Amino acid sequence: MVDRVSDDALQLVGVTRRFGDRMALDDVTFAVPAGQVVGLLGPNGAGKTTAMRIMFGVIDPDEGRVRFEGREATRAERARWGYMPQERGLYPHMRVADQVTYFARLKGLDRNGARRRTSELLTELRIEDRAGDRVAVLSGGQQQVVQLAVTLVQEPQVVVLDEPFSGLDPVRVDELSGLVRRLADEGRTVLFSSHQLDLVEDICESIVMIDRGRVVLDGKVHELKAASGRRELRVDVQSDLPWYLAIPGVHVVSGDGAAGAAGAAGAAGGDGLGLRLALAPDVDALAVLDVARSAGQVRDFGLYKPSLTELFLEATQRDQFDTTGAGS
Repeated sequence: MVDRVSDDALQLVGVTRRFGDRMALDDVTFAVPAGQVVGLLGPNGAGKTTAMRIMFGVIDPDEGRVRFEGREATRAERARWGYMPQERGLYPHMRVADQVTYFARLKGLDRNGARRRTSELLTELRIEDRAGDRVAVLSGGQQQVVQLAVTLVQEPQVVVLDEPFSGLDPVRVDELSGLVRRLADEGRTVLFSSHQLDLVEDICESIVMIDRGRVVLDGKVHELKAASGRRELRVDVQSDLPWYLAIPGVHVVSGDGAAGAAGAAGAAGGDGLGLRLALAPDVDALAVLDVARSAGQVRDFGLYKPSLTELFLEATQRDQFDTTGAGS
């Protein structure tokens, strides 16, 4: 991905980091272009947090470099970026407004500018009514919003968010998802890391997936889905017959009649949500539709695209297979 991005991107290039005998990152290269939200994914221990810490210079790579806007990222640039770590870094006995203002001053804003920016941000995040409260008395979700305010107070050009919506209710998640998208729409560089894959799929245009310290997926979500190689259909037929059993190279992945796919007779379609069918490479999808029509009224028919969760599982399982050398 790095070779085809513009020079306004944040880039990790050939980054390797070891901790003793453990390889945390192994020649990791990816880019976060300005103007879009990029999801950073991976199972626990994959190396995501190490990558983010290297971006900000918290730890140094053994090999490789961090680039920004076409050149090596400087310490001064990194100091102006916004990083929201998964672990909260708030002072529990400080009042909310004082805390956000304090961090604004640390980021270089003068006293009046810091207070003004704090007021604007707390209002935007709808937590202004807690401005005079100590952080310790807030709920976990409210503390998370304060942490986000601290991250954004200096209006950073680069924003890196690690599990930013942990502990938030669905309404808050929806509101703050819109905020994250607006940051990208304003031309900022936004990296969003979360285990909530449905949320990542909703917010992020592109993803980078790391497993065992290596990049195993990298690209735009819709392109990765199209390139997955899976051929699956969504079919709902008003019929009590296992009509799909008559088609060689077709089996049921899920839905009504899944038992029939294993060899037992069962209802296909019925009043349920229909079938998800996997097709062998030589199976014509339109031929499946013809058979479905002959069995009964077709209430739904379409291409099923794999979810981000399914891409995630496929990539990590494939990486484990490649690493162990199974089947070689």
